[in-house]
Amino acid sequence: MKTLSPDLQAHLDDGTTTLAWCWRITRADGMTLGFTDHDRALAFGGTDFEPESGLTASEIRAGSDLSVDSQDAEGALTSDRITETDIIDGRWDNALVEVWRVNWQDPGQRVLIRRGAIGELRRGRASFVAEVRSMAHVLGQTLGRVYQGTCDAALGDARCGVNLNDPAYSGAGVVEDPIRDRAFTASGLGGFANGWFAFGHLEWTAGPNAGRAAEIMLHEIASGVVTITLLEAPVRPLAGGDTFTIRAGCDKRAETCATKFSNIVNFRGFPHIPGQDTVLRYASADGGHEGAVL
Repeated sequence: MKTLSPDLQAHLDDGTTTLAWCWRITRADGMTLGFTDHDRALAFGGTDFEPESGLTASEIRAGSDLSVDSQDAEGALTSDRITETDIIDGRWDNALVEVWRVNWQDPGQRVLIRRGAIGELRRGRASFVAEVRSMAHVLGQTLGRVYQGTCDAALGDARCGVNLNDPAYSGAGVVEDPIRDRAFTASGLGGFANGWFAFGHLEWTAGPNAGRAAEIMLHEIASGVVTITLLEAPVRPLAGGDTFTIRAGCDKRAETCATKFSNIVNFRGFPHIPGQDTVLRYASADGGHEGAVL
């Protein structure tokens, strides 16, 4: 239930209203932005709400059960604070959203309609549509650990304990020749074994993609030529001379943890759990099915 201030309630009861939608969005990088569908800027709560290039809202869908309520917000890519590159980079993914209904003649008369997060974001050539999900979407997320054979820690985090800044696990490289939109040959990595950086990460330090990170799918060495293939193509095309720092990857297996990182004491998986073939085993006098440990 929403509680309205006496002034806002009186304004609604008057019959002729001057209401606007305002959105306060807090991205994962900590940046807070404000947008409104009104034709002039509004300000309250320490946030300036930008007009014109902001958002246009659909109706709010809500239910009485625990299903995820949603609202669509459509906007044009005309604001210097909403750029195509930031959308592609995922900087708006899961950003926290506050949706306000405001009397634009007196922004002190306002009510918080909902809190949520940006879900699916569809981008066109000149506009975008963002889905604003209610906080109920958190109830659908899996929390806690998963009982599985492979490790569930992130390489280099506190649970893993591997120091990825160790020169044995990190290096600096230079793009020599882009092969495809997400593959390139590189120099500066000749001291590392084939596949050492597969499933790892790199961060661009110079070039059009500087400051952005990427996941590595393949690290191959053939005839002394090092080829790196990224999981996804960078936002901007690669070019010879682009520099990057790169860190080793892990395939989450116990064997890799022991041999590559000497870190089996911190392995966070369950490599000896029975597989699905266990339910198909049967007792037999020969063939290894006599009931002993396999």
